[in-house]
Amino acid sequence: MSATITLADVLDDAAILSLEHQLHLGEVIGSHSWNVDLREQRFVFTGDRDLTCSRVHLLGSAAPGPGSWLWAWANPTDYPEPLTELSARVRDFGRQHGIPELASAEVPFGAVPGGPAEPAFEPARVAALLLDAAKVVSGSWTSYHAEVGGGTRAAFLIEHPDFRLPPPAFPRVMRVLQQSLAELPLHDHRRALYGYARGRGLGAAFDPEGTRLAITSPDFSIDVEFDQHNRIAGINAKTTSGN
Repeated sequence: MSATITLADVLDDAAILSLEHQLHLGEVIGSHSWNVDLREQRFVFTGDRDLTCSRVHLLGSAAPGPGSWLWAWANPTDYPEPLTELSARVRDFGRQHGIPELASAEVPFGAVPGGPAEPAFEPARVAALLLDAAKVVSGSWTSYHAEVGGGTRAAFLIEHPDFRLPPPAFPRVMRVLQQSLAELPLHDHRRALYGYARGRGLGAAFDPEGTRLAITSPDFSIDVEFDQHNRIAGINAKTTSGN
């Protein structure tokens, strides 16, 4: 990524790969309850499948009262440093690239691209967006956020070997792309699809004019055409594996 990027760019880089990880998380844990011990740095799911995460990272919290997000590195509570170190890495990235929403201790909801204009907006939206930004910086792609009282939502990145995605298969990749285009607030489709393909280990190459993107694997190919606004104008996909 270049030095001149915005939070909207980072969110596009994250959006589709993040969605696939969250869909996979749901497949792994099913119907569940959760519990976290921040002092012991222990995050546990119980329900359809009992699972203890191998690592947990507190990224921050979104509170409806002030209508703002507070990064974990700036929280006055004396949390263990390993619990908040990823939030500090996000801060340093924000400072390096001049992205105030990542570098500032507290971020008003209305300052987040795709977030709400009113502080009364559900904090879940802002928590999800800023978790996505943190995924690009940290390389940790599975997240969880939940209410912890008074409408405030705590946001975590969580790790476990079972959260790793399976190899990309044609039906799954197409389903993820279709769901992303229908549901996600992408600012730049061209950037988002390229970022997803690269993050998924797929081939990704633009034509000389930059208006077509070829996404390739040994088993399938997806050719995407973009309009002058970097939005998708057409998709042609085919598989060679019979899937």
